[in-house]
Amino acid sequence: MSPVPSPTSDRPSDYLAADAVVDHDHPAIHALLGTLQPASDDPAARAEAAYLFVRDEIEHVIDAGDPRVTWRASDVLRQRVGICHAKAHLLAALLRAQGIPAGFCYQELSALHGLNAVHLHGRWSRLDARGNRTGARGEFSLDEEKLAWPVDSARGERDLPEIHLAPSAVVVDFLMTAEPGPGWYEKGLPRTL
Repeated sequence: MSPVPSPTSDRPSDYLAADAVVDHDHPAIHALLGTLQPASDDPAARAEAAYLFVRDEIEHVIDAGDPRVTWRASDVLRQRVGICHAKAHLLAALLRAQGIPAGFCYQELSALHGLNAVHLHGRWSRLDARGNRTGARGEFSLDEEKLAWPVDSARGERDLPEIHLAPSAVVVDFLMTAEPGPGWYEKGLPRTL
C-alpha cells in the first residue's frame, strides 16, 4: 500500500517557486505551455496535458540508451531526454508555471526513483511521468495512484511519503557532476535521500 503523501509545508503556494533546477520562468517552458492542448482549461486537464507531454515526449535516458545528462527543467525540455529525476524537474516546472502546486517525491527501489506530487481539488496526488517503456506503467490519475513501478517491500523497497518543496540536493548534486556517457547513471545514482 502506498503512503499518504505528506507535504513538508502546509502552504500549497510554497510549491510554486522557481529556482535553478525548476526554472519555470524560462521562455521555453512558457512557449511549450502555449502549444499543449488540454481537454479544457480546468487545472486538472492542464496538469494532465503537461504530464502526458513529459511522460510520452521526453525520452528516459535508460530506455533510449542516451548518454546525455540533464537536470535543469529547461535543459530537459531542450534536449528532450532525462532520467526520472530530470523528468520530474520538468513536470514540476510545467505545473508551477501554470500556478499548479507541484512537489517532489521519492521511492527507494534498486536506486532512488523520482516522481512528483500535485495539489489539485484540495488534496495531493502523486504522479510518475517516468515513461511507459521497459515495464513501467505510470498513468495520470488524481483518484488512485498509478505510478510507474510498484514497491516490493520483500526486496527492501519503500515509498517515501514526503512531498519536498525542491528536488533532493543529493540527486541534484549527482546529476550536476555526472559525466555523460554510456551508463552514466550506474556510477553513483543515489539509493536513498
